[in-house]
Amino acid sequence: MLNRDCRTPPSLAVVIPFYNEQDSVAALLAEIDRALAGQIDYELIAVDDGSTDDTAAVLSLAAGRVAALRVVRLPQNCGQSAALANGIHAARAPLIATLDGDGQNPPADIARLVDAYREQAHAGRCLVVGWRRQRNDSALRRLSSRVANGLRGALLGDGCPDTGCGLKVFARDDFLALPRFRHMHRFLPALFVRAGTQVISVPVAHRPRRAGRSKYGVGNRLWTGLLDMAGVYWLQRRACRIEYEVDDV
Repeated sequence: MLNRDCRTPPSLAVVIPFYNEQDSVAALLAEIDRALAGQIDYELIAVDDGSTDDTAAVLSLAAGRVAALRVVRLPQNCGQSAALANGIHAARAPLIATLDGDGQNPPADIARLVDAYREQAHAGRCLVVGWRRQRNDSALRRLSSRVANGLRGALLGDGCPDTGCGLKVFARDDFLALPRFRHMHRFLPALFVRAGTQVISVPVAHRPRRAGRSKYGVGNRLWTGLLDMAGVYWLQRRACRIEYEVDDV
């Protein structure tokens, strides 16, 4: 189900996947509204990824209070990549900012990434990725991310020090042209590089999780991550770009 608004399309869509984040939703949406209101014409696309707690009810209440909010509801839990893809597909704006639903990335950084995107867009297509230089996570999560980022960077050559950061800005059309698969959100820099897009990393703040608990751990990321990485490596080697000029007669 999608709450539709027929106004002129905004310039930016902030897409946020939520899965069992009932205690984070209201505060995060309000913080985004405070950070962006009056600065940029935007819409909020909140994707309820088949939550089994009260996330759907909290989003329904928020939809009546936040004018920019549109809600996409998935009938079952489909995973973060599918939730993002559905939200981006539903967006009306040509520019997308993504944000995790746990509230660890301050929404105040969205405007900085949008500015970085606009500064570089004149030189061609680009993806701007947040870089959590000082992460507020457990030592195990920081270590596993450091190892994963190093391995991904060495194998895929994406040039991104923090591909797992949920805060990203890119063109909607560029994303919709990417190959679609489960867990693709972990490899967006490599997929954008494969498509001939420049990747820019911008330092962003990171704060402890205020409510709920993480849906990811070393156990449910390691083996699928390695398999997915091999698949992305194969995609890179089999890329077929369309580059041509047309002479008008």
